[in-house]
Amino acid sequence: MSVEVTTPSLIPTLPGRTYVDEAVFAAEQERIFEQMWFCSVRSSDLDTPGAWRTVQIGRESVLISRNRKGGIRAFYNVCRHRGVRLCMEEQGEAKRSFQCPYHAWTYDFDGKLIAAPNLTKMPDIDRDDYGLVKVHVREYLGYVWVCLADDPPSFEADVMGAIEERLGDLKAIEGYDVAHLSLGRRVRYDVKANWKLIIENFMECYHCATIHPELTEVLPEFADGLAAQYFVGHGADFGEDIKGFTVDGSEGLERIPGIDEDQDRRYYAITIKPTVFVNLVPDHVIIHRMFPLAADRTVVECDWLYVPSVVESGKDVSASVELFHRVNQQDFDACERCQPAMSSKVYANGGVLVPSEHHIGAFHEWVQGKVGDVVPRP
Repeated sequence: MSVEVTTPSLIPTLPGRTYVDEAVFAAEQERIFEQMWFCSVRSSDLDTPGAWRTVQIGRESVLISRNRKGGIRAFYNVCRHRGVRLCMEEQGEAKRSFQCPYHAWTYDFDGKLIAAPNLTKMPDIDRDDYGLVKVHVREYLGYVWVCLADDPPSFEADVMGAIEERLGDLKAIEGYDVAHLSLGRRVRYDVKANWKLIIENFMECYHCATIHPELTEVLPEFADGLAAQYFVGHGADFGEDIKGFTVDGSEGLERIPGIDEDQDRRYYAITIKPTVFVNLVPDHVIIHRMFPLAADRTVVECDWLYVPSVVESGKDVSASVELFHRVNQQDFDACERCQPAMSSKVYANGGVLVPSEHHIGAFHEWVQGKVGDVVPRP
């Protein structure tokens, strides 16, 4: 006689201390953020040779800029002489070179050592060998992705593959032409919560009916608790009376011309591990980039991207920005409410996932595969 095996309704989460333990966070920095492709800056933020941004990736500060020919370059933000951080601010523009403020070692925009006090009296110094240490770079979707690993993983598998896995076909995102959209608004959130809580929140919609009244008005199926990410290729339909992806359901802006008819009036959400969310709607794209800075602190930069003519004309984008800005605030408030309890003895064994959240279990398995040997036991 065969016995039917059923999946239990509740499956366990990660242990609570996984979200607060500094040893776990240090392992995540070393094995996840410093080993994977990390989405750092919008390419258009570096609009001229010498324009630069600094980004904290794991334990490292990375300096990203353009060389004289406009090519993207990334380096460890560390002078090769005595280890001074070259650029202390988050952004700026160098006129001719990067110069260390301590002993004036100077590097060109390709990282080569070009000058230093008494350098001509040290002819044995190889100016390339003592140049800035390079970081691997790729440009995709209009963003600069960097990888600190000596031997980077496949970009096609890890980044593009995540999109293909979610949408069912990589071509499904091509019509949005994300790389050529223009930045309409950027909001930076300083969230007092572990980065994994934010990932888990984005992946499920069991909470949507409770804390997202505006979102469930626009996307009624979200009120049922099923996240659109759960189904390959599925986009959540707009409500019948909804005209646009806006805070009040009013008319949106100029539709992105390359999207297919079956993508119109639908919302698609994509998670690209470790720290990127992509949200696709007919008239704009929303990109979240997370920067985990501590076990209990994550900075999130959220970009709203539109057809260039919308931004150039100065059209009011506030109705579309306000919808997801409220969603972000509601989500991050929920994550901050969770964070203090992660160290409670009551949560030592973690919590549980209901059936509509079971797919988060795959994310937990992935984390355990990276840092499971240092996950504290209850």
